[in-house]
Amino acid sequence: MTFRAATFRAAAVQMCSGVDPARNAESMARLVRKAASEGASYIQTPEMTGAIQRDRAGLRSVLRDEANDLIVREAACLAGELGVYLHVGSTPIDLQDGKVANRGFLFGPDGAKICDYDKIHMFDVDLDNGESWRESAVYRPGATARMVDLPFGKLGFSICYDVRFPELFRQQAVAGAEVMSVPAAFTRQTGEAHWEVLLRARAIENGLFVVAAAQAGQHEDGRETFGHSMIVDPWGRVLAQAGPTGEAVLIAEIDVAAVHGARVRIPNLKNARDFVLDEVIPAGKGGVAA
Repeated sequence: MTFRAATFRAAAVQMCSGVDPARNAESMARLVRKAASEGASYIQTPEMTGAIQRDRAGLRSVLRDEANDLIVREAACLAGELGVYLHVGSTPIDLQDGKVANRGFLFGPDGAKICDYDKIHMFDVDLDNGESWRESAVYRPGATARMVDLPFGKLGFSICYDVRFPELFRQQAVAGAEVMSVPAAFTRQTGEAHWEVLLRARAIENGLFVVAAAQAGQHEDGRETFGHSMIVDPWGRVLAQAGPTGEAVLIAEIDVAAVHGARVRIPNLKNARDFVLDEVIPAGKGGVAA
């Protein structure tokens, strides 16, 4: 395993995006500028930075392709102006074939796009509080994981529901990821139950940092998101955490050498072994395997 000793300042920007991309772009710019003024060189915004809109017709009325998307253009300008790595957690992008991408973007200090990532796992669930979600009815799932080698470390990508699929994180950790991004818009119910546990588990089991910018509070479309944006270190310690509602800018010093330290103390990536799952053995009488 290769590693580099580098310290940088990461920011997780918490938002409460509405249905209007223009207003969301203004909020993003204001918060990103604040993060940059506090010395952040990597700044992450939440999932669906550009628009949170459950109404499909309403969403489609504001959709644009990547070349014409307001959030994409604004983020590129901000990154170049501020000289930072700006990670738009995601924004809806019109694929012009009836489907939409839940797509994240990373822009470099020169304003150029470094890469994009389409959310792989679709949130198709029925919660016991009556909420029902069918992301796959609107969004086309991605099929490719992304990882970028930045000057201060290797950054892996995920979006929201992806955090429940540990193999995505493990494959990137094995490939050298030192920081994983988890921009999200967790529901209040699922966030209360699982948000912190999932983030800390992914950090601990892979020995890496997790930066998770979240949507927070009551949105114009009626949904409520959990907030609690968080930055977690490779030992599972929460370095910074926001509240359940309202905008916030979290800042944490990221010492990439801590990744190496955690993986030396608990070398589970090195110790992992391939195995074969045998056939399921039927239980004999009395519950004893026959």
